[in-house]
Amino acid sequence: MATSVPTRLNVSARVPGGSRSVRRLRRDGLVPGVLYGGGGEAVSFAVDERVLRHALAARGAVLEVAIDGARATPAVLKDQQRDVVRGQTVHIDLVRVRLDEAIHANVLVELVGADTAPGVREGGVLEQITHELAVEALPTAIPESITFDVSEMSIGDTLLLESIAPPPGVTLLGDPSEIVIATLTPPRLRTEDEVELELETELVGEGEEGAAAPAGEADDAAEGGGGGTTE
Repeated sequence: MATSVPTRLNVSARVPGGSRSVRRLRRDGLVPGVLYGGGGEAVSFAVDERVLRHALAARGAVLEVAIDGARATPAVLKDQQRDVVRGQTVHIDLVRVRLDEAIHANVLVELVGADTAPGVREGGVLEQITHELAVEALPTAIPESITFDVSEMSIGDTLLLESIAPPPGVTLLGDPSEIVIATLTPPRLRTEDEVELELETELVGEGEEGAAAPAGEADDAAEGGGGGTTE
């Protein structure tokens, strides 16, 4: 459970503009963004898309945002908009934080050891229900992810939030006895109705293929009969 390490992010201040200027930035490989909160004024900026991608690789990481080389300000990602087709970031919102004040964040939960779990080896299906956990911690204590070993899970087991031990300095938010992280269910067997429906579908398909020939023969016969009455 590695904790986040502040990552320096160098950005350039920009004058807020319309959609045309934003499209120009994106064509140049830049991502527009806004830094706000923490008692300071909102500042619009632009940052290289590749630099930003690397900086955000660690979820929950604190960013040391330096605008035009000025003194860096600690901030965290508040919102990220992506292109629905290419998946690239097209806009980000960053919010200033104090390193001595706890904040709320979402952290990925990763399940390990599934391949050796008795229930999985018996053919059971491990389904992860919750992929992110809400946590409260100091910005520098927020982990990149929280892992849980499911190698002991058997068929019929349910993993709840209460079974996960957070790293030091991190509080898991939500009802620990109600939030389901994962389940391990028996192999799904097809019901008699599903089997009968599949057989009926196959029979219907075969019937349609078999009916095609008589229809063609009937057309040929009609054409032949028509040709015999042309005198």
